Amino acid sequence: TAATHSEALVAALPAVRVSARPIASTRQPLPFSSVKPVSFAKNVLGKAVGGRSLSVKVAAVNGSGLKVDLRGKKAFIAGVADDQGFGWAIAKALAEAGAEISLGVWVPALNIFKNSLEKGKFDESRKLSDGSLMTFSKIYPMDAVFDTMADVPEEVAANKRYAGNKNWTVSEVAECVKQDIGNIDILIHSLANGPEVMKPLLETSRKGYLAALSASSYSFISMMQRFGPLMNEGGAAISLTYDASNRVIPGYGGGMSSAKAALESDTRVLAYEAGRKYNVRVNTISAGPLGSRAARAIGFIDDMIRYSYANAPIQKELAAIEVGNVAAFLVSPLSSAVTGQVMYVDNGLSVMGLAMDSKTLERPQ
Repeated sequence: TAATHSEALVAALPAVRVSARPIASTRQPLPFSSVKPVSFAKNVLGKAVGGRSLSVKVAAVNGSGLKVDLRGKKAFIAGVADDQGFGWAIAKALAEAGAEISLGVWVPALNIFKNSLEKGKFDESRKLSDGSLMTFSKIYPMDAVFDTMADVPEEVAANKRYAGNKNWTVSEVAECVKQDIGNIDILIHSLANGPEVMKPLLETSRKGYLAALSASSYSFISMMQRFGPLMNEGGAAISLTYDASNRVIPGYGGGMSSAKAALESDTRVLAYEAGRKYNVRVNTISAGPLGSRAARAIGFIDDMIRYSYANAPIQKELAAIEVGNVAAFLVSPLSSAVTGQVMYVDNGLSVMGLAMDSKTLERPQ
């Protein structure tokens, strides 16, 4: 019967280990304290089984517990140019989980990156928990501002910083990945650039504004268009955003706040479209301030780090690997039902509505 079936399902559920201690200041009974978990579960499961609308698969915890396992998965990460930023941290977290990593490096930074890698300058940062060094299957030159070579203006094509490199537009890199690696499971967009980022929006030119959107948000759409067909079903894509999309951050100008807002909106639409078309998930991580080389170009990143420390619920500096670890979760099977989301990794700063270090809160002695 349905009742017998539901009882079997409840019995199959693993026991929950609860460690509780009384809180002296908590005297009121919990509003749900009268609910009986087992009878509640039986009721819900019974209705679900009766309507054949619930599929339950339960596995007991064993061994060393739940882990992110990306062994056998292939990842392509666009936007790594050194060993300091979020892109590198994400690569390291994915490597720790067993994924095979390939990179797309901005063309003008490619030689410096490769030389640093070959000379061992990144060796300390490459160390994984087992003592081995993180490796990259392929490293491609890439400029995600251009979809095809037909889009590249002559002054860029003739620029000496691009000399000696080929197949670096988004469509060409995707084709190279297809030929060299085949299908991929993970796509990471760690790209942003605003040539007028230090200008207030009221002083931003049309060209600078559109350049910010092109490099920081449309590039993700372009990558999904070209790499989406290469992604295995169940795969996942992630971009990186910033809370200037929702809040006013004076100094983060040149259209970059607009670009991040567009990126978050695009994430939701791409989650639907790529989910239906390719059966892949799309999310974005809104990271707190980090003193990376790229962030220092803005000019006030140290102020933002101090502000975050003073005002976030968790008072500590954000570590890049904390973003990397969340990314590893978001591309793993553990988050198989998570898509179209903005995941905040900022020590909780985004939830605050009052600056606790504001001078207006100071009271005369």
